[in-house]
Formats: sequence, structure tokens, C-alpha cells
Amino acid sequence: MSFPKIGQEAPAFKLKNQKNEWIDLKSLKGKNIILYFYPKAMTPGCTVQACGLRDKKQSFSQLDTIILGISPDDPMKLEKFIERENLNFDLLSDPEHLVAEKYGVWGLKKFMGREYMGVLRVTFIIDKTGKVVNVLDKVKTKSHHVDILKMIKG
Repeated sequence: MSFPKIGQEAPAFKLKNQKNEWIDLKSLKGKNIILYFYPKAMTPGCTVQACGLRDKKQSFSQLDTIILGISPDDPMKLEKFIERENLNFDLLSDPEHLVAEKYGVWGLKKFMGREYMGVLRVTFIIDKTGKVVNVLDKVKTKSHHVDILKMIKG
């Protein structure tokens, strides 16, 4: 499986957020979107990554850019994550990893010598027309927000 290509229409999806509300990618056309996939809410790396984005949300908003995080977690766990870390953007639930598969981010992972299938940490930048304009597949959780901001600013 591979990532959507730069210049290609971002694969459509409709997922529930932390409030059990449906978020449809098509309804967000006209905005730039940071679509980031992360393995699991409330884990150390995912928390660092989410808090970095939280802290730069104003800068992203000034660039007409919204943030959406996607993980296999259920909406209740996403709500707890948002409350605990005071996150200021929507997190989406993809428990069957169907959207992760569409974006090519469901794959083989290794941890402490064990191999398993899971969500790869990958970020897609989608422009106002709905096209993928950048893919960051070597995410550093501590600098992710800064790296993405540089990409969007050009």
C-alpha cells in the first residue's frame, strides 16, 4: 500500500470525532488541512505531537489551516485525551483502520523486537482544493508542529 501522491485528490472519508459528530473531508474544502495519523491517544509520543500542534494552532489558523488527528481510538478515549491535554482541534476515530488503509498508513511496525500491524505516524497536508500537497512520513514528534508550519508557509 502506498500514500496518496502529491497533486492527487485526498481520499474521501467520513469519521466520528471525540463528540461522536461526523466529520466529512469533502465539507472542509476551502481550508488547508493538516491530516495527521498517530498510533494511540495518551501515549508519550502521541501526546508530545498533539501538544505541539495545540500550541501552534493560532499560527495554523492564521494560515487558514485546520488540524485533524486520526487514530484507531474510540470517541470516548479521544474525548479524554482532548480534556487531559487541553487540545483545541478535532480527533477522529478510525477503529477499523479503513481510512488509515486508504492513506497507506496501516502497516507493519516493530517495537521491542515484536512485529505487528498498526497505524504509522504520517502527516498529509491537503490544500483548499482537496489535493495532497505534502506528505511527511518521517515524523519527529518533538518538532512536528514546527516542520508542518514551515511546509505550509512554503
